Amino acid sequence: MCKQYFLIVILAGFLFFPAAAFAEQDELLIGLIPEVNVFKQRERFSPLADYLSEKTGVKVKLTIFSKYGGTVERFRSLNLDGAFFGSFTGATAIEQLGVEPLARPVNLDGSSTYHGYIFVRKDSGIRNVKDMKGKRMAFVDKATTAGYIFPIAYFKENGVQDIDKYFREYYFAGSHDAAIYAVLNKKADVGAAKHSVYDKLKRNDPGLDRELIILAESPKVPSNGLCVRKDLNRKLKGKFKSALLDMDKDPKGKIVLEKFGALRFIETTASDYQPVFDLIKRAGIKK
Repeated sequence: MCKQYFLIVILAGFLFFPAAAFAEQDELLIGLIPEVNVFKQRERFSPLADYLSEKTGVKVKLTIFSKYGGTVERFRSLNLDGAFFGSFTGATAIEQLGVEPLARPVNLDGSSTYHGYIFVRKDSGIRNVKDMKGKRMAFVDKATTAGYIFPIAYFKENGVQDIDKYFREYYFAGSHDAAIYAVLNKKADVGAAKHSVYDKLKRNDPGLDRELIILAESPKVPSNGLCVRKDLNRKLKGKFKSALLDMDKDPKGKIVLEKFGALRFIETTASDYQPVFDLIKRAGIKK
């Protein structure tokens, strides 16, 4: 009787705890947001994926989202194990999916955050929100902090309650570099994008600094970090987190970091996303 009872308890335990909690994976599928065009994005992340594969013994595969919007739904539908989310998409995934942030990069300037810019051409004559009335506006995507949430909050705090009536036209460029070039090439009068992409383009193209002027900056929010699904094997989470946090101490890791454009990775937690939630509230946007 005791042996039978003991066996039932053991079997019940395995029924209660899903096999995924114990099983080791041999492959991880990681999503990437289209921060810049897909070719540049894959070129940047592929060495990192190869490095993590080597360090953890688990093959890391990458998939690039076609757009920022709907990342939570695609995370579910594609059965992703993790993603390098932007700050808004990360905050949304934390709230709706319970994903766990692991680590985020430290930028070359020593910061582990980014902020948004609102910019115009110097020769446009635009220097404030009043001057923007009736102009063309280039956002990035509705699911971006720097490329939409921040400018909407900024416009509202400066008296613009309805962008449909205020601007002659506005559109979504799809990536931060596309929004910047839209203004540079006079396809839009006003643009919004994240500072890290803007500053990188400026380093490669000095003409950017000569032609454009920044009118506003957002509060700082976390750099795009790796978040993983909440039920991912705990041991595997630890391997990936350690591999990222120890990269700058490994000669191979330093080479990959240089290609990636970061100094190192640091630990990230859900509380780091509070500034994003504050901006969403200021913008009056419902997730």
